[in-house]
Amino acid sequence: MKIQSILLTIFLLTAAFLSGCNTNSPNKKDQATNKNDDTILTVFTTIYPIEDFTKRIGGKHVEVKSVYPAGADAHTFEPTMRTMMDIADADLFIFNGAGLEPFIDKTKSSLANEKVTMVEASNGIELLSGNDDHDEADHNDNKEEEQDHHHHGKDPHIWLDPVHAIKMAENIKDALTEVMPSAEDDFEKNFIDVKQELEKLDKEFKKTVDSADHKEILVSHSSYGYWEHRYGLKQISISGLSPENEPSQKQLQTIIETAKKHNISYIIYDQNPVTKVADVVKKETETTPVTLHNLEYLTENDIKNNEDYFTIMNKNIETLKKVLAK
Repeated sequence: MKIQSILLTIFLLTAAFLSGCNTNSPNKKDQATNKNDDTILTVFTTIYPIEDFTKRIGGKHVEVKSVYPAGADAHTFEPTMRTMMDIADADLFIFNGAGLEPFIDKTKSSLANEKVTMVEASNGIELLSGNDDHDEADHNDNKEEEQDHHHHGKDPHIWLDPVHAIKMAENIKDALTEVMPSAEDDFEKNFIDVKQELEKLDKEFKKTVDSADHKEILVSHSSYGYWEHRYGLKQISISGLSPENEPSQKQLQTIIETAKKHNISYIIYDQNPVTKVADVVKKETETTPVTLHNLEYLTENDIKNNEDYFTIMNKNIETLKKVLAK
């Protein structure tokens, strides 16, 4: 990635020099105010919910492209230099932030003077600490091991909480309006539609958890801290906030004992590849595997089946109803 960064910097400096030779070239502010109804905004995004919300809110005024290919892992993905060049020439680049995308900090300075405006969709959202997913498996006497098991930053999985997703959508709407004020009414109307759908999801999640026989879920990846905080679920997580953050042998044994204590029947995988550690837990607890979609990306099957944020989240609710029953 160092070589790519150097080449990208050279490219951007060259582009800046050439644009500087044109005295009629508009600056970023001029480009924003000169947008008209016939202009299509080019927007790059990271995780799928941002892509979906931007398409819904932007409507006919946007062309939205995700930097992630199908099946990409948001925690480790690195864009190609070609992709970075395309982003530099776009109108907006909307990313989650909260430490989710590792390449963002590397590119902020390089893109600072380019055409693109960078937008952090998590701006204004109170993030949970990486140490706040207090599943019972972590309540052991070895505090040092407990700290090692958890991420020391913030939990970035805000889009799974419909209430936080409303704020993300609002940030997207505001960013679109900033660069294309002529379409403000359209953006506002489309945002209200998205907001109402998210409010319906919030009510359905609350109803599902409130009426559940138990609150504990055994998950392969600690993606669901915001469901814990919002609705009262209790996730017993095998890996940490990043799937690569796996437990120690002692913590793994505690996870197995905790799952057995609560008579948990299902182990929940996300759409990421299954880890060997999660398979060990499945075998030792004799649990049945099911899937909750964390929406970081779409799979090839999701694309083929025309899935979107709301169809996937509604399927997640149906899965929760199943795993929270006796």
